[in-house]
Amino acid sequence: MILKTARLVLRPWQAADAESLYEYARNPEVGPSAGWPIHTSVDNSRQIIKDVLSTDETYAVTLKDNDDAIGSIGLLIGNKSNLGICADEAEIGYWLGKPHWGQELIPEAVRELMRHAFCNLNMATLWCGYFDGNEKSKRAQEKCGFRFHHTETETEWPLIHVIKTLHVTRITKQEWSHASRCAGEKPGQAGQ
Repeated sequence: MILKTARLVLRPWQAADAESLYEYARNPEVGPSAGWPIHTSVDNSRQIIKDVLSTDETYAVTLKDNDDAIGSIGLLIGNKSNLGICADEAEIGYWLGKPHWGQELIPEAVRELMRHAFCNLNMATLWCGYFDGNEKSKRAQEKCGFRFHHTETETEWPLIHVIKTLHVTRITKQEWSHASRCAGEKPGQAGQ
């Protein structure tokens, strides 16, 4: 599936994305703030595309005028999430390469994934989270209507070998639809 917004295309990851993935994922400010380790080489990025990113409902974030992957966004549905959620719920995860921070691209991508999750996949609730101190991610979630639900302290993140505090947010389909979209969606607006 391919999803589109005003400025973005969210599409499946491809092996050919390894170089652009490595370009952004080698930055120490990106991966650890999202809970995963810094990429060490193009081959490492290629393996992560194969083993982690090439799954259902995980998308490369690209600009409409350039097909290079600049970030990632995806849904972990039901028991694929580590939040202990129901089968009709999903967790949204995302990251964006540092040169693209501050352009409102992640809120744009999150809103489209929310529309897809609620309208096409009929999810009842969407969850998201941010680590203590990650104000950029907190603000992105707030802009998209997510509200604080709870905090998980002393949570081990084995991929990066640290203990972190995770703040968990959520939005229900009913809360989202008060401000949004399924019924008012025009033909051709949905992802293709």
